[in-house]
Amino acid sequence: RRHHRAQHIDLGRAAIFPGLINAHTHLELTSLGNMPCPAGGLPEWIIELRRRRNEAQKPGFAAEAVRMGVEQCLRFGVTAVGDVSLYCNETRAALAASPLRAVSFGEVLALGPACAHTDDQIRNALDAAHASSRLRIGIGPHAPYTVKPEVYRRCLRLAGEHGVMLATHLAETPFEREFLAGHSGPLRVMWERISTFDSRGLEPFAGGPIRYAGALGLLDERVLLAHVNCCDDGELEVLARGRASVVWCPRTHRYFGHRPHRWRDMLAAGINVALGTDSCASAPDLNVLADLRLVHASAGDVAPAMLWEMVTVRAARALGMEKAGFLAPGALADLAVFPSGGADPLRDVLEEQSLPVQVWIDGARVR
Repeated sequence: RRHHRAQHIDLGRAAIFPGLINAHTHLELTSLGNMPCPAGGLPEWIIELRRRRNEAQKPGFAAEAVRMGVEQCLRFGVTAVGDVSLYCNETRAALAASPLRAVSFGEVLALGPACAHTDDQIRNALDAAHASSRLRIGIGPHAPYTVKPEVYRRCLRLAGEHGVMLATHLAETPFEREFLAGHSGPLRVMWERISTFDSRGLEPFAGGPIRYAGALGLLDERVLLAHVNCCDDGELEVLARGRASVVWCPRTHRYFGHRPHRWRDMLAAGINVALGTDSCASAPDLNVLADLRLVHASAGDVAPAMLWEMVTVRAARALGMEKAGFLAPGALADLAVFPSGGADPLRDVLEEQSLPVQVWIDGARVR
């Protein structure tokens, strides 16, 4: 009655949820497809990923992969993503042309030969030419084993000056600790196989990746920490004293065979934990609901509503999207409509393999 021009839509036996938010992914890798997990874990996987990406390189490769990724996201009810892109000067145009809401983190590499491109990567990351109310920019120094501390500090300073988010991969593999302590181990071998290892600008750090991040100022509330798969009790306390968000990728975690993630302990300590898919090179697809269903299947004692927050309001908080991830007057009209015939629609979505029947972004139907 209050909105005379409103259209009445009968969805039948269905439930309307906030659109899902995939807080960590790499859309530009969508077309590479899932790769077999190598025996050597993440370092060997990175070598193979580089090989496949180099073979696939052609004009428009990254933008086309993003378009494929966007289509997947919408099909699965994902209305917003945190996308990390090495080729953000190409991928942001594709994101801007899509209906998807996104924070595009321009990836930065700064160790050894990669330093030759660092300035250009930082410049591209901070280029706001395609920025809009739906597409925000961010900066993404890759990881402690690919970025010198001085460049981490530079990226953090620039993120503050430009008012943008920063994302980095942290404690993704136990090999990070060995690399930081003595620049040795499988990650050192990875560098030597990729090109040459250059330790200039690096100082040994024996405290592990989480304390290393703290020493660099990376535990700030405007920082997103992808993975954090390796975390002892002391490091958990360090994380809890900071305000950074953690984004865990359950299916990628399983793919690499990591030890159980401490997401429950993190939540109990007051750390904001969200979920992501990572890329299609380590996960079957970009269906973040499949990641949530995996967690639900192994954590039946955790209330579904608490789990749901990890792909809605907690994911929104991790990406600095204050008005996303919930349904209320004044919130963003990003919606996913799922079939539901039971008394507990949320449990239906978590325990069945259903896909959304409709997806809306900014009040407009996009699927």
